[in-house]
Amino acid sequence: MFEGTEEKLRDLDKIIVVCIFILVAAGLMAIYSVTTAVHTPEILKGNFAKQVLWFTIGIMIASAIVTTPMKFFYTYAYWFYGIGVLLLVLVLFVGAGKGAHRWFVLGPVRVQPSEIAKIATVLALSRFAASDAVDLRRFKDVAMMFAIVVVPALLIVKEPDLGTAIVFFSLAIPMLFWAGLSPFIIFVLITPIVALVASFHVVTFFIAMALIIGVLLWLRTRLWIVFTVFLVNVAVGVITPKVWEGMRDYQRDRILTFVGVAEDPKGTGYQVNQAKVAIGSGGFWGKGWLHGTQTKLRFLPEQHTDFIFTVIGEEFGFFGVSLVMGVFLTLLLRALLIAGSAKSKFTVLVVAGCVTAISVHVIINIGMCVGVMPVTGIPLPFLSYGGSALWTNMAIAGLILNAGVRRFQYL
Repeated sequence: MFEGTEEKLRDLDKIIVVCIFILVAAGLMAIYSVTTAVHTPEILKGNFAKQVLWFTIGIMIASAIVTTPMKFFYTYAYWFYGIGVLLLVLVLFVGAGKGAHRWFVLGPVRVQPSEIAKIATVLALSRFAASDAVDLRRFKDVAMMFAIVVVPALLIVKEPDLGTAIVFFSLAIPMLFWAGLSPFIIFVLITPIVALVASFHVVTFFIAMALIIGVLLWLRTRLWIVFTVFLVNVAVGVITPKVWEGMRDYQRDRILTFVGVAEDPKGTGYQVNQAKVAIGSGGFWGKGWLHGTQTKLRFLPEQHTDFIFTVIGEEFGFFGVSLVMGVFLTLLLRALLIAGSAKSKFTVLVVAGCVTAISVHVIINIGMCVGVMPVTGIPLPFLSYGGSALWTNMAIAGLILNAGVRRFQYL
């Protein structure tokens, strides 16, 4: 199964490798700063050493993926997907978590099956869309791609883990675009999202529907298509309030606080306010490593996981966060260059899915830290503490590097 390691290592995209090490190093520095704070609970003081161990294991995972032919992932993509879905079902019955069922506890290690399913879903989507028998002009084929995403996403919603489910749903549209779906159809697919957002206000909903129908008529769309889109969006507008009523209180609170409808300075709003204070207090150069006031006094919960970006902002300032965001941008652009030059459609789609997964995590995590996105518990790739998330990101990096090594190969 494995190919010549030395030859493949010479062909690795060195810029991507450097970007990954910079991001992990930044994360380790932030985690170390958090764990050396005076008021750090005893249980968190070993997190730095654990993260170093997780990263070492992650390097081995990425290396194994890089040295494995892409044909292997194509052949067993549906098997990986089936295992991922099965794990998501099992975790609902035997999983652990704070008021949820999100992890398998294996001694000192907690494994989050949604992370495994994330990669498996990207592989399954890529395998399906790359098939010669698939024609994205057919409704059933487009529906099948959405079904591949919806099944694991709904299981994750059941855990519940709304933030991770959003990542899964976000995979569909970009991968459909890379698979060759026309921009018109993508517009039609996006309209239910517009209807969902607009459904909370009657006037806004009618305006949104009028604009959608107007665009379709301007494009000289067939009337039966216009009518179908209208019915689907009306259905979304009717169902959304029902779903809202069925959500848990903390989920509604996060969304309401985000849109400014509700103020919660001691709850969800507290996290966002303290995150903005920490980032803003860093100034241009920051307060210096190990000298962050918010970090040392632990004013902000989950500094080592969901809000690790605030530690970078406070201790390294605008310069530090700009560097981190620039490294992310460089990594993603290099990955897109690989996707653009790959000869295999499967390889192209795998890289596109990997780029989408990383991008959504970065946008949501940084967005919630600066108060422009709701608090969803999405970790920052390569930086946030956690074995499952880091291993998944290293596996994604391995797939991207694998694609770069074999971008001129056909499956």
